[in-house]
Amino acid sequence: MNNKNKPLFSEFSPVSKEQWMERVTVDLKGADFDRKLVWKNLSGIDIQPSYTSEDNITQLKNTGENAQALVNYRSIIVTSAVESNTLALKAIEEGINGLIFQVENHVAVADLLKNIDLETITVSFKLKSDATVFTKELVAFAKGKHLKGYLDTGLFSNYVTTGTFDEQQIEVAAELVKLTADFPNFKALTVSGTEYLDSGANQVQEIAYTLNALVFLVEKLRVKDISTQEIFNNLNFLLAIGLEYFVEIGKFRAFNNLLTEVAAKYEVADFSNVITAKTSIWSKSITDAETNLLRCTTEAMAAILGNVNGVLIDPYDKEFKTPSDFSSRIAGNITTILKEESYFGKVNNPVDGSYYIEEVSSKIAEKALELFKTIEQEGGFYKAFENETIQQQIAEIRLKKLKLISQRRTAMVGINKYPNLMEKVDKNLLSNSNASNPKVLTPRRASLEIEAMRRVTETLVEETNIRPIVQLASYGNLTMRKARAAFAYDFIGVSGFDVHQEESFENATVAAYESAKSEAHVVVICSSDDDYDATALDFVNTFRAINKDKVLLLAGAPKNMEELTEAGLDGVVNMRTDVLVTLSAIQEKIQKTFTSLEV
Repeated sequence: MNNKNKPLFSEFSPVSKEQWMERVTVDLKGADFDRKLVWKNLSGIDIQPSYTSEDNITQLKNTGENAQALVNYRSIIVTSAVESNTLALKAIEEGINGLIFQVENHVAVADLLKNIDLETITVSFKLKSDATVFTKELVAFAKGKHLKGYLDTGLFSNYVTTGTFDEQQIEVAAELVKLTADFPNFKALTVSGTEYLDSGANQVQEIAYTLNALVFLVEKLRVKDISTQEIFNNLNFLLAIGLEYFVEIGKFRAFNNLLTEVAAKYEVADFSNVITAKTSIWSKSITDAETNLLRCTTEAMAAILGNVNGVLIDPYDKEFKTPSDFSSRIAGNITTILKEESYFGKVNNPVDGSYYIEEVSSKIAEKALELFKTIEQEGGFYKAFENETIQQQIAEIRLKKLKLISQRRTAMVGINKYPNLMEKVDKNLLSNSNASNPKVLTPRRASLEIEAMRRVTETLVEETNIRPIVQLASYGNLTMRKARAAFAYDFIGVSGFDVHQEESFENATVAAYESAKSEAHVVVICSSDDDYDATALDFVNTFRAINKDKVLLLAGAPKNMEELTEAGLDGVVNMRTDVLVTLSAIQEKIQKTFTSLEV
């Protein structure tokens, strides 16, 4: 039989949603479907494990266009015009087509932009002061050229991080719109939403508060005789990119959709804003910092597929030192590779029609619109921030995120899972506090609490010249003891202790005797549940008869926990164990042991 002209997969009959659910129900063996397979995102969205044509999917309109001319930004801190110009020209040689100059003190625009082709290179400016003076000089320099980029005076960034709103900045914003009127591709107004996500907010909050801030800005500028059309044509939105890949794609699409709706309320149907996406601070780590490269890559992918106009990728080592030439070059190469080799930005809206992403986008848009309206009904952005409504709502989500990280239910490689045990970390790079002012937003890494715990270890090593040793003492069922040893190795490794590979023993008695006499400061019992039922109590009693000072843990969840604790077990490590609580308790006991030895 000739199958040459038959459609692809024609020999396979389609599987209905009902058939799929029947099969899954059998495989779950009585387990709850929602609990096992439905992802409950902190934006309040339930994401199903699969979507088919039978699902009633709402396809959003006005989700933006995949940027064929995607801007690959590099940020340059301006110390002097000549030096910064040299760095800019070097970046352009390396494939960068967008520059963000962070200008703190006035510099000569002609020197700063010397030999930069404004026809092909996008230039943007983050201005700390003298924005009007700088912009006058810029438009004079760019006269007759196709100036592209944006201005960022920190109007909202400064407000939400300091709690002080400078009304004079509205006057400045109005003046900037007028000054740049002859450059339609240069945006004079930046509304930043990065501070929300980097302070622990979810995607719905980031969208809603950014749009609330926009409405606040529109109302302020209209009083200054700036038309709504001019405002919307001058908008650059600076948004952060989080870790949740598909949800982040949906976030940017939902933002475009809601922005169109907000504009329509002001009777603006056609406008030309831009969205600049920046890799988040929240998701980055100091430990195993090279992992940041992977995070930056997936974040950039999500933003591009979400139809942003430009991407700014921070160097992977930015969180703990001045970025090197290498790390800056690698950061720029990520977007270049995605554009040129992976065809991101060259395929027209590749995610459109994907059931999963369409569903996520529409649900985020629905939730964000609801929150946006609530804030507006209660007095708008400024009132919500002044009475700390926004701060409290973000704090609630931040605490939930941190709990999931501490419980390892949200995995962060190199932070709470899969630590690099060969890595030596300077304690001075690690956070020693997570204190923040609840009245303002404080962009931060999600890892601060775990960093502070790791710092305790590094301080202990520095003071005693001893790195605590962890022994994984295993016996009994081969499969389970290896699985639990591997889990404990990963779990305790986060602390910075010297965790040795599993050491197997003939039986529980031998394991208890040998580990009690070993040089280890922490011993973890690793075996199966059946073995624990039969021998765990004997292990603890034998161990404690020889050594009363060492930390003794058990990998698993024994039934007779109360009895084991009474015999001298210090705790357990398992899927439900909180990494911060457990490791901090271990550190405390080791510190006491070391102190008593000194005495």
